[in-house]
This record gives sequence, structure tokens and C-alpha cells, in this order.
Amino acid sequence: MRTLADVFPYAEAEGVRLRIDGTEVQVRRPKAGRPGRKAFVSGKKKQNTAKATMISDGQGRTLWFGAIRPGRMHDVTQVLTEGIEEQLRLHPRVRAEVDSGYPGLVRDFPAQVSDPRKKPGADSGPGEHNFYDNTRRRQSQQRIMVEHAIAEPKQWTSLQRWTGDRDDLPDVITAIGALVSDQAAKRPTRRPSTELVLAGSTAC
Repeated sequence: MRTLADVFPYAEAEGVRLRIDGTEVQVRRPKAGRPGRKAFVSGKKKQNTAKATMISDGQGRTLWFGAIRPGRMHDVTQVLTEGIEEQLRLHPRVRAEVDSGYPGLVRDFPAQVSDPRKKPGADSGPGEHNFYDNTRRRQSQQRIMVEHAIAEPKQWTSLQRWTGDRDDLPDVITAIGALVSDQAAKRPTRRPSTELVLAGSTAC
């Protein structure tokens, strides 16, 4: 699927629960003196990277791989610039699992977007800590398939470290994402679930 506007109607029609996460690809450092040089410095990787967002279903099949931005940009900002808030409003039945990098979406769409629970304070009782551990584990199990989806395009050498022109990387990411998605679509369903996974972590 080429855009979020393709993903959300599909998810709503098929009853798929989305998983969203991001991934990063190391790129060459821009030359000194060029504008935007710091934009590629990833605070997480401590490298110069480009970042992309992955959306997958509950089978770990790639639905969308896009929102390519410089590595300094946060995961949630990537999808916000792609119009994810509008899609959530237009498709209120769509549900998504995300990691802790999307607090704004969880706050604004609590009935649709789920992330790991915040850890209880040190003064909380054992019952609250047990509840936190169990709910966080369940949410992680729901979200983990997007990590599997991210791993597939990262098997391509080009997306492990990009040594070409940074301007060409978005086209490469899109092409590899399309190939991976086609391959994933041919895999047999492992269980009779129509649940969809949404992926957005590190950018490519």
C-alpha cells in the first residue's frame, strides 16, 4: 500500500489491528557547512541515519513502509506529518498497537491506539506492579510482529547501511518494501485471525 490513506480503509474493512513502529538506516554524514547536517544525527543510534515507519498486521506482514525522514525526527512526528491523526478520525474502528514512542497518539486516541503502560511508582503495592507486568507483556506480544516485519527489509544489504546518495534512499526503501510486502502476502496465514499490526520505529 502506497499511503496511510490506503492502509486505514483496508484495516477497517478487514477488521485488522495495526502495528506501527520505526526503523533506522545508517547513511553517510552530510558534508560540513551544508544546511540540515544535524537533522540526520539520530539521538538513539548516535549515528547519521534516515528513519522510516513500518505498518504490519498481526501476521507480521508488511502493509506499508514509508514516511522516510532524517534520523533526528521522532517516530511520532513522522506519522503525524503523513496525516495519521486524520486517518484515525476518519476510521474510528481501526485499532493500533505502538511502542512508547507515540505518547501523543495514545493521549489523543485512547480508544484506538494502545502502548505499554507506564511503570507504577516506587510506592505502589505488589498488586499494581503485577498488573503492570502482565499488561505490558500482553501488549508487547501484540506488538512484536511489527518487529518481525521490520527485520525482513533489513536483510537487504542496502538497508543495513546506505552508501549511495541520500536523495535516492526513499525510492530504494519504497521498492524493497513493495517486494517484501508481495512476498509476505503469499505466505499462508498462521492462525485464523484478521488482526492487523502497525509498525513505526526506527526510520530508514
